[in-house]
Amino acid sequence: MSNQKIVPGTGGDRYVPYAERVGNESVVYFTRDLSAEGIIKAYKMVNAGICGKVAVKLHTGEQHGSNILPRTWVKKFLADCLPDSTIVETNTYYEGDRYTTLQHRKTLAVNGWNFCPVDIMDENGTVMLPVKGGKWFTEMSMGKDILNYDSLVVLTHFKGHTQGGFGGSNKNIGIGCADGQIGKKMIHTSQRAWDTLKEELSEKITESSKATVDHFGKHITFVNVMRNMSVSCDCEGLGAEPVVTPNVGVLSSTDILAVDQACVDIIYAMKPEFRAAMVERMQSRHGLRQLSYMKEIGMGNDKYVLIDLDNGGKRITAAEAAEGLKPFVSDGEV
Repeated sequence: MSNQKIVPGTGGDRYVPYAERVGNESVVYFTRDLSAEGIIKAYKMVNAGICGKVAVKLHTGEQHGSNILPRTWVKKFLADCLPDSTIVETNTYYEGDRYTTLQHRKTLAVNGWNFCPVDIMDENGTVMLPVKGGKWFTEMSMGKDILNYDSLVVLTHFKGHTQGGFGGSNKNIGIGCADGQIGKKMIHTSQRAWDTLKEELSEKITESSKATVDHFGKHITFVNVMRNMSVSCDCEGLGAEPVVTPNVGVLSSTDILAVDQACVDIIYAMKPEFRAAMVERMQSRHGLRQLSYMKEIGMGNDKYVLIDLDNGGKRITAAEAAEGLKPFVSDGEV
């Protein structure tokens, strides 16, 4: 980039109601079935472009993290739909259970990710992927092994995030495909360690995400699981804040913005006592800038047709998806 000062956008603390949005609509599928079968049902609606050697990007978590996707669900999903696929991850920028490849492999074993191959994509180096249309970056450093795959399934535990406000598909690949020591540093820092916050952080996450989305083109798809939604990211492990937001269901789309926007819309459509914690986290971190910036740089649509897979493919609203939710109770799945 040039030496000209880059100015972050604004409005990351403001939720834009559906009626105020303009543009085309994408399709998002929804099921209340929180199980392996629900993930399979949602995925099968959006898997037309998945072919060749397939990577599955999910958050494998810090050791003993209680909110990560149940391994039993992921095992069945992969066995039924993607038997030859590989889970992909990268090492972390912070010093923790996944800072080095050796530590990361130990954590994978502790957390039960031992039923299929797991590729730590930056184990053998890095590669620069172009960022088209960004203002912070012209390229992003990724784990080199990303080049080994033809398709990417982004299987996301939707939840809050300590710095980014929320973690959906955009965060999953925006931070999760960037390598630990170069790419993640580019996203999280400017002059000093860990000083990138609010709109700037959201925009940097999004530009990194766009590099991955553009790389895979039509061969990428997104499944968001709205379960155990702490305001904390899975990278906080046992230190995560207690879950107070109700479990919802599984959403899927080939449009990364639409699927993350639909999840956020469902949160905002909840009863005040159910949505308060997540809304405070998203707005106080100005994380809603992830959504508006995805739209600005052409990653998708913030309007969508929400299809209810539990009721014959009926079109519903986010408010209807949020109807009948009950206070959070752990399902005990691991």
